[in-house]
Amino acid sequence: MMEPITYRHWAIDIAPKAAPALATTTVLILGRIWNANGAEQSVGNAALMVVLATGAATAGAFASGGRSGNSVIAGTAFAASGGLALAGVAGYADGLSLPVLLWALATAVAYGLAARYWRTDRREEVAHERQTLGRREDHAHVERVEALRAGAQIEVARSGAAYAEQLANALITRASLPGFNSQALTDAGLPELPAAHRKEI
Repeated sequence: MMEPITYRHWAIDIAPKAAPALATTTVLILGRIWNANGAEQSVGNAALMVVLATGAATAGAFASGGRSGNSVIAGTAFAASGGLALAGVAGYADGLSLPVLLWALATAVAYGLAARYWRTDRREEVAHERQTLGRREDHAHVERVEALRAGAQIEVARSGAAYAEQLANALITRASLPGFNSQALTDAGLPELPAAHRKEI
């Protein structure tokens, strides 16, 4: 069985790989925009960012602890905490060097965490492809065996029909021979011809 050939656009393959860099870059840009709009002078906003980042980190710690820990919730909470911390530093830092350094660090950590999930997804995808390929091979084998069996049955039916046709032709040819006597054959112990052939003679 031929499978349809599908082509995936290169953007579909690159988009998940670019997501961590796009996320940290977006946070850095928004933090710098916030800085340009006077974030350095707002103590209340700074306190709010500290409280939000600490709260997200605490939620991540609670989500990852214990037997019923959820890794997805914990990862999301820690990512939110890191994003809030990066946005706070980008918004309140005087220069650009510290925000860029933290951006590079956050991007590296994000890629490190994402690589683990990408490897897991790749392993699951390969296992699924192998399982699917095995099922296809099994089905293809069954289809080949059934096709061979059907072909053999067709050939047997054809050979039986050909034999019956040849036998009928032989009987007709024998009955049409000059001097043929079906009664003499019967007296000799040979099988009797059907009544239709005897009437023709």
